[in-house]
Amino acid sequence: MSERIRQILGWYESDPPGVKANLYRILMHGRLAGTGKLVILPVDQGFEHGPARSFASNPPAYDPHYLYELAIEAGLSAYAAPLGLLEQGADTFAGRIPTILKLNSANSLHAGTPDQAITATVRDALRLGCAGVGFTIYPGSDACYGMMEELREIIREAKSCGLVAVVWSYPRGGKVSKQGETALDIVAYAAHMAALMGANIIKVKPPSEVVDLDAARSTYEQVAIPRATLAERVRHVMQAAFAGKRLVVFSGGEAKDTQGLLDEIRQIRDGGGSGSIIGRNSFRRPKAEALDLLDRVIRIYRGEL
Repeated sequence: MSERIRQILGWYESDPPGVKANLYRILMHGRLAGTGKLVILPVDQGFEHGPARSFASNPPAYDPHYLYELAIEAGLSAYAAPLGLLEQGADTFAGRIPTILKLNSANSLHAGTPDQAITATVRDALRLGCAGVGFTIYPGSDACYGMMEELREIIREAKSCGLVAVVWSYPRGGKVSKQGETALDIVAYAAHMAALMGANIIKVKPPSEVVDLDAARSTYEQVAIPRATLAERVRHVMQAAFAGKRLVVFSGGEAKDTQGLLDEIRQIRDGGGSGSIIGRNSFRRPKAEALDLLDRVIRIYRGEL
């Protein structure tokens, strides 16, 4: 165990040995093993956006085995997906990469209050040999308190079974404007709420320099919180996650060109972010391109690019 991994595990003071063992599995897997950095492949976009929007640009990705293979061949830290995707490949790829079962999902046919349905259980994660479970909350939504209460019970059950809790914290609705969903104050608030709920790993979007809430704007201006660069904004989000004592990974977001994504990754690294969780920007590309992209992302986090 590297000293960095020993330090990170020490941050999770109340978590049982099983949780720390699975967190160790993730932190010590793949090409970033021992660095304290993570690159995770998430594939929940079929649920969220539909199959054609997710996979038609690279048809092999319709096959769940392809997605396992991409994560394994790229040397990633973990692979996160809903129940069906993990089940279709659970035997073939057993033990070859830590997996995270996404326990709730939304779909783009729904037009009401932002919310997600629970689509799998902690027991499913144990059956599939997962290292952790994932869950999305929408702070700000009219459904947010119900989602938080669901998350409270899921984290309690998952940790009692030795599973890592990964929280997607995506504010929307309520007082949050559309632009505000990636505003610095909102993203930092989202990371802080996930940490308060007991998340081991937190997923948020890269923050813009916008400050969305009127109540927060005066504080950001009076204290002069640096926010001109993405690295500065990432540093502030990490500060909001218990002074950097929680692992925070940043999503790849909307599809973008390779150079734009790599520039973003460098700033996440320079701001002290724990890593990236990259879905559409990888699996929608032909495999050779995806592997080249993920190789460069990993090399950036290793300090080689």
